[in-house]
Amino acid sequence: MIKYIDMHCDTFTVCHDNGLDLDGGSLQVNLTKLESSGCKAQCFAIFTEGKDAFEKFNVYLDYYKNALKHFESRIKSIDCTADFAVAERDGKIGCILTVENLGFLPSPDYVKNLKQAGVKMASLVWNYENKLAYPNLKFVGGIPDFSLREARGLKPLGREVAEMLDGNNIIVDISHISDGGADEILENRKIPVVASHSNTQSVLDVSRNLTDGQIKKIADCGGVIGVNFCADFLGSVPIECVYKNLAHIMDIGGEDVIALGSDFDGIPKCEGLEGCEKMQNLFEYLLKRKIPPRVLEKLATLNFMRVFEEVIG
Repeated sequence: MIKYIDMHCDTFTVCHDNGLDLDGGSLQVNLTKLESSGCKAQCFAIFTEGKDAFEKFNVYLDYYKNALKHFESRIKSIDCTADFAVAERDGKIGCILTVENLGFLPSPDYVKNLKQAGVKMASLVWNYENKLAYPNLKFVGGIPDFSLREARGLKPLGREVAEMLDGNNIIVDISHISDGGADEILENRKIPVVASHSNTQSVLDVSRNLTDGQIKKIADCGGVIGVNFCADFLGSVPIECVYKNLAHIMDIGGEDVIALGSDFDGIPKCEGLEGCEKMQNLFEYLLKRKIPPRVLEKLATLNFMRVFEEVIG
């Protein structure tokens, strides 16, 4: 069985909002599925949006911490690189806390609180403009138009927050951000960034997907791209399109930039990739498509762990 790390899911937010625990319900990710699927570590995103986003963040954070205590015999918080080996030795699933959409921050200095809370990775924006940045999704008449790309860059507050994330050893995630915002973050970048759940424009031309130039810059700074399993950003044959995205990313950025970012429990189920229980099927398919085992190990764990170690330690 191939061990893997998934860079993004919305499971904790969905669990809280539906009164479930980490092992409850028929979600795409739950603890039993993770244990049987070969998961080495799962990145769990706290997602908030709206006027009460700051209050929601703290509620979700408490929910996450309580889950760590409740399931302490089965999961372990990954706070440093050494914890990956400790979790595996003890037969536990590693849990990595991330944040999707930092628009709720009361000030850039609050990033220090995120670090103290255990946040290891964060993105500035989701699908709607906030006080930090613009998204890579534009609306026409209130309807998303994925043919349009957003050129506007970071707002002043967003630049401060991005600097604070770097200064506090939190991985900067550019999934969902505008082309202009991504370009600013990636310009002359020395610290690795990630696109935790993003695909490629060359495979499917939608604004949510990365341009070849962005892929190259992520690779140049030592970052990684977690391929997203959402059919809207993959194409009509999801498992085949995961392969196509991986192949294209490697063509542009090399084998050290590929990773996995399913977006489970934030996307509809799609054929062949319905939930984390199908991860081994994906690896078997990729082996059949002649991705070497050495490269598959980089995709599954090693590339993300390298970024984690370089940024967090």
